[in-house]
Amino acid sequence: MPVPVPSSRHLLSVTAELRAAGCVFAEDEARLLVSAARTPTELAAMVERRAGGCPLEYVLGWAGFCGLRIAVETGVFVPRRRTEFLVRRAAALAPPCAVVVDLCCGSGAVGAALAAALGPIELHAADIDPVAVRCARRNLAGKGRVHEGDLYSALPEELRGRVDVLVANAPYVPTEELGLLPAEARAHEPRTALDGGADGLDVQRRVIAAAPSWLAPGGHLLVETSERQAPRTAAAAARGGLLPRVAHCEERDATVVIAARR
Repeated sequence: MPVPVPSSRHLLSVTAELRAAGCVFAEDEARLLVSAARTPTELAAMVERRAGGCPLEYVLGWAGFCGLRIAVETGVFVPRRRTEFLVRRAAALAPPCAVVVDLCCGSGAVGAALAAALGPIELHAADIDPVAVRCARRNLAGKGRVHEGDLYSALPEELRGRVDVLVANAPYVPTEELGLLPAEARAHEPRTALDGGADGLDVQRRVIAAAPSWLAPGGHLLVETSERQAPRTAAAAARGGLLPRVAHCEERDATVVIAARR
């Protein structure tokens, strides 16, 4: 049987090793790694991966999001805490027993959080990356259906005109700014989950353009974006016949464009 790692004996040395590797929250991360490791050998391997630059979430196998533990696999976009603002705004707009769609779902974190917040809903999630789809199916098992494909082409046709809440955390980093991202993201996360094209809005525009035909009367599209890009995201929604507004959270440094079907 595996021998548990005695945390009091290892915490200081792990913290020191992570701090030397440049981890800003070395002590917090050390506690998580020590708690997760089942043996000293496993702990050493986990610390080596983290000190080498592997995202903590990949080392642990999960990410904290909206009070949930979301399973994440290597090569899947790691859910960001700022996206919890998107979840809160979407939950506030959802009617009882809502039909909810999570496009560009990645690990399925947003869908899982909405299912936890709203109770009974009809939940669908979609992503073009088969690794993300596999991961999302783990997180949404018993909560909703996960489809593989490019945006709306992955969805069942029966959803057209029935979606109450459509959320999209599509990639929105301009291509020329990818090099400015933290090394963990650049080196480990899939480029398709980060690269939004020349101005960062390529995928967003596609999401917005087709949204009116999928939304139910009075339904809402919510798109995470940056504060700098929000005016252009909102303008695209207006051109598509939706009624947009911009919501911002200073605490999370999060921005969401909320667009209602007329």
